[in-house]
Amino acid sequence: METVRAADHDRYVSALYAREDKRDALFSLYAFNAEISGIRDRIREALPGEVRLQWWRDVIAAEDAGAGTGHPVADALTATISAHRLPKSAFENMLEARIFDLYDDPMPSRTDLEGYCGETAAALIQLAAMVLDPVEAPRFAELAGRAGCAQAMTGLLLLLPLHRKRGQCFVPADILAAAGSSPEEFVAGEGGPGAQRAVAAMIGLAQEHLSAFEKSASALPVSLRPAFLPLALSRAYLGKMEGSPHSPLNGEAQLSAWRRHWLLLRRATRGWPGI
Repeated sequence: METVRAADHDRYVSALYAREDKRDALFSLYAFNAEISGIRDRIREALPGEVRLQWWRDVIAAEDAGAGTGHPVADALTATISAHRLPKSAFENMLEARIFDLYDDPMPSRTDLEGYCGETAAALIQLAAMVLDPVEAPRFAELAGRAGCAQAMTGLLLLLPLHRKRGQCFVPADILAAAGSSPEEFVAGEGGPGAQRAVAAMIGLAQEHLSAFEKSASALPVSLRPAFLPLALSRAYLGKMEGSPHSPLNGEAQLSAWRRHWLLLRRATRGWPGI
């Protein structure tokens, strides 16, 4: 819980809206996600990061989940996987996708970006849904895909200044080419017209997935809402980014703590309106 509170406050608050007997399992999933998504921040070269990802693969694949590793997040995660019969393949795919984070290779295409979002954020939403309500969760797997793409793309836009500083480019090369830019120019440049057009296209792509999610989100049962709650913030973040003063190229768009809490509370108690 403390790991999630420090590393991913929005998911931490979202988990608090779940039933009390489900919260520890959600915290273990979100803490695992924080651990693997933050590996790039803790390494200087890619190889140690790959070693760390392999360690997580071995822990999850181990048959004797009750043996313990001495790592509190790992032990909590394996207990959650066992108790809720979560598919280990989803974690394997998530770890495989996170290899991309360790390198500076450009994202090849929109399809590749959507695949990356599907294996990371969307998979996390679906796993959380399986914890919350294993009977209802399978019905909303496709919706989790849309939600994950919207959430992950919004997050990548928020982190864009950091990624550019590192030399990383998550904006797909085909979107950059259509905007008159390239991965090399986007990372090294000062944010000229081509970069601005590419960012606008990314915002539009995130909004496309978010609108598709919102169109069907009113059907979500109350039991599954906590898994999808972080999406309550995506529309507000994207709206801020659309204004030129808040372009992701110029710095991170921010929402005040009270507004984030209000948006989460509103969706937790009322759900999403029908469209």
